[in-house]
Amino acid sequence: MTAIRIFLLTFVVVLAGAFGWIAYQWSSSNEALLEKPYGVAFDLVDQHGDRFTDKELHSQPTALFFGFTHCPEICPTTLFELDGWLKQVDPDGDEIQSYFVTIDPERDPPEILDSYVSNVSKRIIGVSGDPEKVRDMARGFKVYFKKVPTDEDNPDENYTMDHTASVFLLDKDGRFRGTISFGEDGDTAVKKLQNLISG
Repeated sequence: MTAIRIFLLTFVVVLAGAFGWIAYQWSSSNEALLEKPYGVAFDLVDQHGDRFTDKELHSQPTALFFGFTHCPEICPTTLFELDGWLKQVDPDGDEIQSYFVTIDPERDPPEILDSYVSNVSKRIIGVSGDPEKVRDMARGFKVYFKKVPTDEDNPDENYTMDHTASVFLLDKDGRFRGTISFGEDGDTAVKKLQNLISG
C-alpha cells in the first residue's frame, strides 16, 4: 500500500508540474500575442484600387472583418450592424477605422467590393487583391475559410464560402484586442469598440 501511495503522490506531483508548465506556456504565448502586431505583412488593394498594406492597421484602432459579397446572411448583417456601432462610438469617423476583406477575391475585385460595401456603409472599406496574396493574408490572421461547391457540375463557379464570422479588434499598433462574434449583443459590441478607442 505504501508503494502505491508513493506512486500516486509522485504521479500527482508530476501531473501538477505538467499543468503548471502548460499554463505558463499558454500565458507566455498570449502575452506575446498582445505585445506585437497581429497577423502578417500583406500588400493588397482597397475597393478604390489603391494600395493597401499592413501598415494601414498600425495607425488607428481597427475593426477588421473577413467575408465575401455572395454571402447570404452573415456578411451583410455584420456590415450593417458594424456600420451602426461605428456611428454610435465614433460619429465623426476619425477615431476608429474598419475594413471588410474578401476571402473570395476571384469574384470580388475592387469594383465589385466598392459597389457592395458602399451600399451598406461609408465607414467600412473593402479590401481585395491577388487571390493568393489575399489567402496568405487571411491565413496569417488565423481566419478559417473554405470553398464549398453548390453545383457538382460546375464547382468553380457555383460555390459558397465557409469562413470565420467574427470582427477582429486591433489597437492603434495593430495588436489583437479581442473579437465581436456574429450575433453578439449590440450593447456589448458597442462597449468593446468604446474600450478599443479608449485604449
